[in-house]
Amino acid sequence: MAEITKSEFGRLQNGSMVYLYRLKNSSGASAGIITYGARLQSFLVPDKNGKMQDIVRGFDDAAGYEAEAFYMGAIVGRHANRIQHARVTINGVDYQLEANDGPRQTNSLHSGSRGFHCQLWGAAEQEGKLIMTYFSPDGDGGFPGNFKVHVTYELTEDNALRISYEAFSDADTICNLTNHSYFNLNGCQDGSILGHRLQIFADRLTEADAESLPNGTIYQAAGTPMDFRQLTAIGERIDDSFQQLQWGAGYDHNWILSDQKETSLHKAAYAEGDKSGISLTVYTDLPGLQFYSGNFLDGTPGKGGISYGKRSSFALETQYYPNSPAHPEFPQPILKKDETWKSVTVFAAGTVK
Repeated sequence: MAEITKSEFGRLQNGSMVYLYRLKNSSGASAGIITYGARLQSFLVPDKNGKMQDIVRGFDDAAGYEAEAFYMGAIVGRHANRIQHARVTINGVDYQLEANDGPRQTNSLHSGSRGFHCQLWGAAEQEGKLIMTYFSPDGDGGFPGNFKVHVTYELTEDNALRISYEAFSDADTICNLTNHSYFNLNGCQDGSILGHRLQIFADRLTEADAESLPNGTIYQAAGTPMDFRQLTAIGERIDDSFQQLQWGAGYDHNWILSDQKETSLHKAAYAEGDKSGISLTVYTDLPGLQFYSGNFLDGTPGKGGISYGKRSSFALETQYYPNSPAHPEFPQPILKKDETWKSVTVFAAGTVK
């Protein structure tokens, strides 16, 4: 059972205090979670030499998170990723969401500027686990239904961070939650992830247009630079003259996970740090995985003043497919009235054998 400590992490501009909860197991690995956005602030695990490395990008205080624009470590909801025209239709009723993405700012990204990522969450400790809670009222962000969510963080003795989601609504609504952590498996001091090796357990992807919106077409990864079925350096093909890569300025796409047994955890991705020997395995029960190679990180200074530049970290976001509400043939992120939505994602750290 993890030991949990609580400390002040600084105040937001409105004066609200943000708290940091640190989960630590018996081997000394730890995960820090803050109440602002229920964000994963740190994840310290041993490298190949036994030295603890923080493999999650982030900031040293609340002000850093309030100012940043990259959703670092955040729980994103009610709908992670993009929705075309910032509009969803549920039971024949159209709901207009905040439009905050795209060249003409006509699409919705991560549920707008006041999504779950920038809210203060409640926190409670329970038998070595940290339970984060948030209530989103009917109409919040344009979504219907009074929406309650619990996100439980658990750090196991074998250095796996388990994130369990539960959500409930009193009306049919959208529910597509994810954790938006940015990883660099070589540790916070390292400046690039292009030498990292990555494997994604998927044969197919959803094709995206120039605005990173899936257009309904599904294509095979084989024969393209999107093929990560075998362990491959992230930087090996990232600048190839492939339309999907050019539109995304690198990797920022949804892979359709090969093993999609309903409510069953399956392996989504595996990554290795080329210098540290740290590995990360991602498990989920969701059908999609967004791999983002940090193409638009802009040099914002983070922990210890370290610059977070282009492609200095990557995200592996478990999810329903982006833009699913516009494509009924995709798995739909609908939470039915009075039902409970549950999902689990695991980030399991280890070392390369």
